[in-house]
Amino acid sequence: MLFRKRHQGGFTLLEIMLVLVLLSVSAVAVISTLPQSQNDETKQQAQRLYQRLQLFNEEAMLAGKDFGIRVDEAKKQYVFLELKHDGWQRVSLSKIPEETTLPEALSIKLDLSTGIWGNDDRLFEPGSLFDEDMFADVEKEKKQEKPPQVFILSSGEITAGVFVLAPVNRAQQDQTWYVEVEESGHLALMDVKDWNEKER
Repeated sequence: MLFRKRHQGGFTLLEIMLVLVLLSVSAVAVISTLPQSQNDETKQQAQRLYQRLQLFNEEAMLAGKDFGIRVDEAKKQYVFLELKHDGWQRVSLSKIPEETTLPEALSIKLDLSTGIWGNDDRLFEPGSLFDEDMFADVEKEKKQEKPPQVFILSSGEITAGVFVLAPVNRAQQDQTWYVEVEESGHLALMDVKDWNEKER
């Protein structure tokens, strides 16, 4: 009498391992396409600004040049400038773009009231010392950039202030990051918790 060996249904160890590998690769692919959380994006933009300020500060002292940065809160962007013989001009440095625009979900604000010359201590309104009409012809000849709000000078001095990067959504204000510039030229990067502890 012949006995036939029944074929038992099931997976081999090799097949199970192959399925697990494919699932892992698929999971990594899906995770990498997911958008970053708002906090990660805000932190990344704050770190980027912090590092760029450091680079421009070092370059100013090493190369003997005067730089500046202008923030446009409405356009959510900041621009790096260099003082040349014909006035302030946009400048890029070590692959740092001259202009950076933040994503729509983020905002940027510059607070200069922390320095010696706070807004209440100004002796005059900016631009009031000179007749702007005197320079109308010069401006027509060459379009000049607006002067910076923060000066990064070759002497090592830098305008004191705080750059505030925050989500536009008010419910996410706890994800705000601060880049503080002290009068000594020291830069600090802080999240909301560190900032609140410092302000106490």
